[in-house]
Amino acid sequence: IYGPFRNEEFLGRAIKGKRDGLVIATKFGFRFGPTGIEGVDGSPANAKKVVEESLQRLGIDCIDLFYQHRVDPSVPIEDTVGAMADLVKEGKIRHIGLSEAGAQTLARAAKVAPISALQSEYSLWERDVEDDILPTCREHGIGFVPYSPLGRGFLSGDFRSRSDLGDKDWRKQDPRYADGNFEKNLAIVDAVKAIAAKHGASSAQVALAWLLAQGNDIVPIPGCKRRVTAEDSIKAVEIALDAEDIASIDAVAPRGGTAGPRYGEIGMKMVRL
Repeated sequence: IYGPFRNEEFLGRAIKGKRDGLVIATKFGFRFGPTGIEGVDGSPANAKKVVEESLQRLGIDCIDLFYQHRVDPSVPIEDTVGAMADLVKEGKIRHIGLSEAGAQTLARAAKVAPISALQSEYSLWERDVEDDILPTCREHGIGFVPYSPLGRGFLSGDFRSRSDLGDKDWRKQDPRYADGNFEKNLAIVDAVKAIAAKHGASSAQVALAWLLAQGNDIVPIPGCKRRVTAEDSIKAVEIALDAEDIASIDAVAPRGGTAGPRYGEIGMKMVRL
């Protein structure tokens, strides 16, 4: 959806002649029109259509991990995953992934075909997956890929007020960045900063190290629009948080402790289905 489509084209150019050793993931699951995204579409026909288009844009003959971007309530998950399983048999994808699926949907999907990964939001300020989704993943051997592991940049500690955001920054529409919520959520940032100082690390590294400490099946994907950000984030693997660090984080960032919902009304209707 990014562009839409342009990110796949850019990636295709970047990996040309360098495919070996790379793990390429992309997604399907939306319907597009003249104005952009017009709704979800988890139909088998759309899965098979999009995979052909993505392969062409990427310039490869097989996608390593193919996600359904959002669950389509109008299409049984068995039908969607069944079509993805067909793509595995055809050699067009290697592994099946889902994104923002609820626990019951995951369990149903796993009965149709092996699900390799679930990509959903998980971070110090979004821990609700720990209730039933993460346990369901572990029950079925599904790896967990947290997106927005830095709370859309909030946990990096780079922002102390809404005025630090640019006029066109989309995060000004994020409920957790809203007046009132923003100030309350700074308590999490301050706790992370204290631990970062103890380890001689950045706040982002500590936030990522906390996720990595949740299990070997956790593979966060922080944003890496800038090289310096990617280089900073990767150093999180070198940080070992101790019991005192974990306890300090749990005290200030318990499940459900973040002020504000993670999306607006429309976005919340599309997650954990």
